[in-house]
Amino acid sequence: MKCDLKFLDKCKYAVVLPSVLVILAAVWLGVDIYNKMSESENVITVSATSEVYAKPDLALSVFSVLSEAKTVAEALQDNTSKMNAIIAFVKSQGVEDKDVKTTNFSVSPRYEWHELTSCSSSYCPSEERVLVGYEVSQSLQVKIRDLTKVGEIIQGATDAGANQVGDLQFTIDNEDTLKEEARGKAIEEVKAKAGSLASQLGIRLVKIIQFNESGETPIYYPTYAKASETSGMGGAVPDIQTGENKISVTVTLTYQIR
Repeated sequence: MKCDLKFLDKCKYAVVLPSVLVILAAVWLGVDIYNKMSESENVITVSATSEVYAKPDLALSVFSVLSEAKTVAEALQDNTSKMNAIIAFVKSQGVEDKDVKTTNFSVSPRYEWHELTSCSSSYCPSEERVLVGYEVSQSLQVKIRDLTKVGEIIQGATDAGANQVGDLQFTIDNEDTLKEEARGKAIEEVKAKAGSLASQLGIRLVKIIQFNESGETPIYYPTYAKASETSGMGGAVPDIQTGENKISVTVTLTYQIR
């Protein structure tokens, strides 16, 4: 850059000022990077798990009807008649319309393998698949809110024609309240643990920079009964035990420390 002698002082500022700005920017960038590195390196992570137990207030069960016949019409008529009887019985026990839902309906051919008696080709298999009829399957999911009636409803549904009863689950209709309770306990526990740990290590907790939560959902094990085991129970009402459900929440806090 060329400067006129008349404006030498101004020219010096014009040359020096950009250089100073570049240096200041570099220093600021370096400090910012250092601070971020310091924040990311000087951390401590602490976790705690809290559990809440509660008795379930809702039962879910699936009642299915499988009908077989020579024709689709016959299989459909048998299946529909039995399922309608199941629905009518379930509703007579106080189950509301909103708690009854069809979850499966299917119609499919049924084949059997028969010994092949005659064949005109050079290669003849020993058996052939023969259409012998059709089967219609329909499943109904039922929510039972009066748990004292679970056994009675299962018995009545099978008497009405259900030849498969499965996926019996006991759950809690509104788990959010229990999750909030478990979360609150876990947060208090993890804060206490972090404070104790900081005291033992001789460090200071500055602020929480990250929060993570994970929960344990109750696992339900489906139980199925075949047609031969449920049809015609003869008034034998199963004794259903609900037990308790566990709601578990794990909270993880990451602190910036000094």
